[in-house]
Amino acid sequence: MSDLNCNPDSAKAIILLSGGLDSATVLAMATEQGYECYCLSFDYGQRHKTEIEFASGLASQFGAREHRTINIDLRAFGGSALTDDALEVPVDGEEAGVPITYVPARNTIFLSYALGYAEVLPAHHIFIGVNAVDYSGYPDCRPEFVAAFEVLANTATRIGTEGKKIHIETPLISLKKGEIIQAGIKLGVDYSKTVSCYQLNEAGVSCGVCDSCRIRQAGFAQAGIEDPTRY
Repeated sequence: MSDLNCNPDSAKAIILLSGGLDSATVLAMATEQGYECYCLSFDYGQRHKTEIEFASGLASQFGAREHRTINIDLRAFGGSALTDDALEVPVDGEEAGVPITYVPARNTIFLSYALGYAEVLPAHHIFIGVNAVDYSGYPDCRPEFVAAFEVLANTATRIGTEGKKIHIETPLISLKKGEIIQAGIKLGVDYSKTVSCYQLNEAGVSCGVCDSCRIRQAGFAQAGIEDPTRY
């Protein structure tokens, strides 16, 4: 985490907020550290778009300065079980290698939107809840991806080349899921108001058998906390 200073712009942060467990924890962390939070969510054609309603509730709960939802159509390309109806979400446990639920270039696209938003505000901190422990199969959740994007951000933008540098903040990247949950509980996160399911229905009920649900369940078990999710 980069330090705040007397420049008021440095107190602003973009939070990529999906409505999930990880992004909720990141929002709580950024809020606790004194950032003025500008939350950014995406309706990208995902199966589980009901998550956006959860994101809105979280932004309100933590007093975000602003919450925007951007509409983009990643179904135009498909190639992921989350954006292509021809592909099924796996329900038999985690896959080896890059899973079929990986959405091609998703975090690159999301961070690019956040970068544009940061230039306009301006803001010098972009928070994303990537995790290299539970999601190591996703290439855009790894430290080397984050480091590369930060270089890009400070090379390709006016704010990065003429002003204070932009930082991609990843406070969860090396934590286990149970550790993330424990940290969030201390910061007042109500995890019953978050979702993780790749097959979330319109009523906000999770399937309980997809990879993301399994990782979530294991995380609550690791944390020694009852899972409040509706399955």
